[in-house]
Amino acid sequence: MTTATNRYSIARVVAIGVGAGLLSGMFGVGGGILVVPALVLMLRFDQRLANGTSLGAVLPISVASLVTYWSHENVDWSMALWLVIGALAGAVLGTKWIHILPRKVLGYLFAAMLIATAIRLFIPMTADGRDPITAVAAIALVFIGLATGTLAGLLGIGGGVVMVPAMVVFFSELNVVAKGTSVAVIIPTSIMGTWRNWKADNIDLKVAAIVGFGGIPSAVAGGVIADHMSEDLSNILFATLVLVVAARMIFDLRRDTSN
Repeated sequence: MTTATNRYSIARVVAIGVGAGLLSGMFGVGGGILVVPALVLMLRFDQRLANGTSLGAVLPISVASLVTYWSHENVDWSMALWLVIGALAGAVLGTKWIHILPRKVLGYLFAAMLIATAIRLFIPMTADGRDPITAVAAIALVFIGLATGTLAGLLGIGGGVVMVPAMVVFFSELNVVAKGTSVAVIIPTSIMGTWRNWKADNIDLKVAAIVGFGGIPSAVAGGVIADHMSEDLSNILFATLVLVVAARMIFDLRRDTSN
């Protein structure tokens, strides 16, 4: 297999990691929301390979983000536990389905996820801290984790685009804590997904490592920014970015006449 590092300078691959790390730190999304379209649009990866490689790159970036959020006491470990239970099962499902769905379907699914994320970010959400976790709440968290893990395995994203708004809207979790908790869940999810993608030969480990470790410094910086930045400005900037990326992906998919 010809890797992106053979066709492009390593600096370009590192740049993708820097951008993904910044997004991970600022928004608790893992970074795959940028890595996948960047690999497809800039490095011309196949959609499936981009999804698998992205999930591997998300791991070191998410670890760096978690350390920063944790140091500011912005992680809810009780919620993270229930989310992880569902997310691990979902990651198995997602990495299985990635080999069944057509390439264009995966591309359009990812673009739809980007648009949904942007819409969510334009809707103001406030919370003042979660209530105690009941048995019903724990079950709901497991199902949210299941959806998150499935998206992670299928689309190569961390799943923060599902978890963060779900924790804020349904559990009144503080936004910055929801982001930190999301990153904590992304780590075991990406480990499971990366292992399964590696077994299926659906990951470029060299590119994943360069992107992932290249994003560590910016992930730490992003976590610090998230603790101080205006939430409204943060959401507007991120929403604008993902809409531009989604539009570009849809444009390329419509031009592509292959299957």
